[in-house]
Amino acid sequence: MQRISSFKWLACLLILCAGGTLQAAEPQWTFEIQFSPQVQSEAFTGTVSLFTAPGGSVAEPRFGPNWFHPAPFLSQQVTRLHPGETVTLALSTAKHFPVSLRDEQLDGLQVQAVARFNPLDPEVGTGVGNGFSQVVTLSGSDAGPNRVALRISELVPERKFPETDRIRLLRVRSHKLSTFLGREVFIQGAVTLPASYSSRPGQRYPVILEVPGFGGDHFLAFQRTDEPRAGVEFIRVMLDPRCPLGHHVFANSDNNGPWGEALVAEFLPALDDTFRTVGTPAGRFLTGHSSGGWSTLWLQVNYPDDFGGTWSTAPDPVDFRDFQQIDLYRPGENMFRDASGQLRPLARMHGRNIVSYIQFSQMEDVLGHGGQLHSFEAVFSRRGEDGWPVPLWNRQTGEINPATAETWRRYDLGLLLRQNWESLRPKLQGKLHVVTGEEDTFFLEGSTRLLQETLQKLRSDAVVTLVPGRDHMNLYQGGLRENLETEMARKWLAAENRNLQKPE
Repeated sequence: MQRISSFKWLACLLILCAGGTLQAAEPQWTFEIQFSPQVQSEAFTGTVSLFTAPGGSVAEPRFGPNWFHPAPFLSQQVTRLHPGETVTLALSTAKHFPVSLRDEQLDGLQVQAVARFNPLDPEVGTGVGNGFSQVVTLSGSDAGPNRVALRISELVPERKFPETDRIRLLRVRSHKLSTFLGREVFIQGAVTLPASYSSRPGQRYPVILEVPGFGGDHFLAFQRTDEPRAGVEFIRVMLDPRCPLGHHVFANSDNNGPWGEALVAEFLPALDDTFRTVGTPAGRFLTGHSSGGWSTLWLQVNYPDDFGGTWSTAPDPVDFRDFQQIDLYRPGENMFRDASGQLRPLARMHGRNIVSYIQFSQMEDVLGHGGQLHSFEAVFSRRGEDGWPVPLWNRQTGEINPATAETWRRYDLGLLLRQNWESLRPKLQGKLHVVTGEEDTFFLEGSTRLLQETLQKLRSDAVVTLVPGRDHMNLYQGGLRENLETEMARKWLAAENRNLQKPE
């Protein structure tokens, strides 16, 4: 029998004498949150969140949650909350992650409140224009309640794009997207000019358009090198794929709008008019990783006459018969559990499952719109009567809605290729290149393998490669980016040589 201290023994005795039940008192954390009129002068309707981080963390809690090791957090919807008014968040009233979170688990954590003033930014804690409080470290006691006052008094500043002589911002107003969404919408990309651009004013250059993965944007241009490949200099364009509901993948969708059409019909002509590109599809190449890999493959398949080829790496599911190991078309399929009732993993590292689908779904449910799974629904689902994407799966049970899954078929790239190969074959000749690690962190190798089988059966010359021992994070180790860009350069040189050989 465990020995009980005299203090706790006395507390239990008092509870029994009062007619209560014998149980240990637990701290009851309540967070009283206000926002200053200096950050928001009008009443606010939206989400207020409380992010946490381990005690002693250097990074502020609002920079979470980490996908693989998410710290607990809470959120609550508010309606017409005025400056100076208080909203109270507690585990008993607010949404919280994990769903099993207990009050005592908050003790010792750092906490920070965030108000999502700007719903057009997919990020919460770092979204431009959102408000946040100072960081407070919780110090609990043996009994509750423990009240913590948090005042939101700062705003996430706008990120300024630091243009240089070689890296320029191209921002194009899209009439198509602005009309669809009923607000001003711009397509933007960071344009990196070749070293010889200013010294060779008569030279025109082929273009590499890169689409970043989920969470990335055009600022990634500053992390790329621009060395010539096989003697070819490129104009490089790092596109911004972010939208309020996550990553729009440059697909035309019922929720995000006609991003594919806008890119091809509005952004590309502006790019050619502003910079000295060669201005032809043969000199326009695509590449991207993860969601960017899916984006570029989608663009090449759906606009085959506008691009000279894609080199897509670790794309999001390209065949929905293996959507991260889930067959979306199989009757009775469940997002959370497999046929044997085991939890479905969403991510793995070094052969060990580290995140389950149900955990990730629950995390995004508390976080709100803009997450990766919500982003899939925003692109692939119809718009519901409530104005939001129709959910594919039940958030409590994981059950897939077969009617929604049926509407996703229009974005199943493997299916689109099988259905339209007769017309696509001549247009895609020599243009499809896909590389995925055989041990992809997010189980994307399965859909890539199905795509490989599809293209082989169609007798396509597409090059689909599964790299042994590589995952989502280390696929580019060993010079993959340089190799892919060298292939683009050689393809351009071959196209340029063919043009030189044509009679006048």
